This record gives sequence, C-alpha cells and structure tokens, in this order.
Amino acid sequence: QVQLVESGGGLVQAGGSLRLSCAASGRTSGYYSMGWFRQTPGKERESVARISRSTGTTYYADSVKGRFTISRDLAKNTVYLQMSSLRPEDTAVYYCAFRVDPLSSASPTAYDYWGQGTQVTVSS
Repeated sequence: QVQLVESGGGLVQAGGSLRLSCAASGRTSGYYSMGWFRQTPGKERESVARISRSTGTTYYADSVKGRFTISRDLAKNTVYLQMSSLRPEDTAVYYCAFRVDPLSSASPTAYDYWGQGTQVTVSS
C-alpha cells in the first residue's frame, strides 16, 4: 500500500502562484508513475500533468501548458506541481495519484493510489 498526502493548496489571486506537494509513504519502491488531476463539482476528474517513472517524460493538459510544471524528488518520494499565472478557471480540488506502471496515463482509472485532495481557489 502507498499513502499519499497533498499539501500546498489555498487561496490566491489571479496571476499568482502556488506549489503543491504530494508525499508518498508506504511501499513506494517500484515503478510508480505520478500524476496530478483536478476536479470541480459536477465535472469529471481531469488530468493536469503527469510524469512517467521510466523516462521522466512529462505531459500537460493544453489548458495549463506553459503555466504549470510537474517535477519529482525520487529520494523524497515526493511529486510537485508548480502553478503559475493562475486563473479563476484553475479553481478546483487537486489530487495527486500514483500508478504502478513505468508509464503515466491521462486516465484517472489507470491510477492505483490517490491523495485526499487539496483545494485551490483562484480569485479574480
């Protein structure tokens, strides 16, 4: 089992920045790819950014390209999401997820472990 704990969410004005962190504990050795997702009420959970364990290749949703950066610290079993130039439409609950696979995926159903979520609110 892997436990994921997110932190770093909060309230920020449009144009501001936040950095989300996701710390993993438990059975963290292995080929875990990591992803960040977000969800707003009434909408499906969507992929924001992801990184493949095997290659370190990153992928971003078109809506966040150039503004968000996913990174990882394998020694700390932590994945980060640096968010800049935030917009009101970025407001959502953000979740990190781990997948027992060397390659990442944009599908939420492909992930095995999830954090509890952290609220990000961007005011206009």
